[in-house]
Amino acid sequence: MAHSETAKAPRGLLSVGHSNHELARFVELLGTAGVSAVADVRSHPSSQRLPQFNQPELQRALGGAGISYVFLGAQLGGRPERPSLYDEEGRVDYWRVRATPEFQQGLDRLLGDIARHTIAVLCAEEDPLDCHRGLMIAPALAERGVATSHLRGDGRIETSAEFESRLLAETRVGAGMIDGLFAAEITADERRQMLDEALRVQAKRKAFRLRSDDDASDEDSPA
Repeated sequence: MAHSETAKAPRGLLSVGHSNHELARFVELLGTAGVSAVADVRSHPSSQRLPQFNQPELQRALGGAGISYVFLGAQLGGRPERPSLYDEEGRVDYWRVRATPEFQQGLDRLLGDIARHTIAVLCAEEDPLDCHRGLMIAPALAERGVATSHLRGDGRIETSAEFESRLLAETRVGAGMIDGLFAAEITADERRQMLDEALRVQAKRKAFRLRSDDDASDEDSPA
């Protein structure tokens, strides 16, 4: 499938950001991709700017379209309550979060249903490069041997390999190696190391950071 095409996803895992869609359009986007269940991984499932994506409104609209809904923000959210999961600059440390029992239990719940559903892991940002679902949840699933594709706002489905290529290009990690004459000689271990470094670079840019003026009840900023 060409990257620009709209397609129905295979049964398994997708990620999606609600962005600034109208609610009806967003539900249509999910339905076209074959999504049968949504796992909401926003720490606080509400938005002052986009109230159509507050949990009650979203859950009602999904139910009307025959799409199941579950809230997993307490386990898989990008704004944990525990202070020890933040670094010295007040930024969420995705690797600390991934090591918690709660996070692993959240993954267990996701993986327990992929045989029956095509699940979309939902957060706010349209681009998974800007969101913890792409930078924290998808890599943790990859460690368990599960690839995550990303449903984009225009209906395209971006594969995990395409996402990783964009991540490396965005962060410039491995520049001159992955696109050089000897790119074919890069080992799988070397590529994994580059991807881990790129994730850390991007997480520094995008992970939620505590601020004195932060409104923790709203999900409009990175989660």
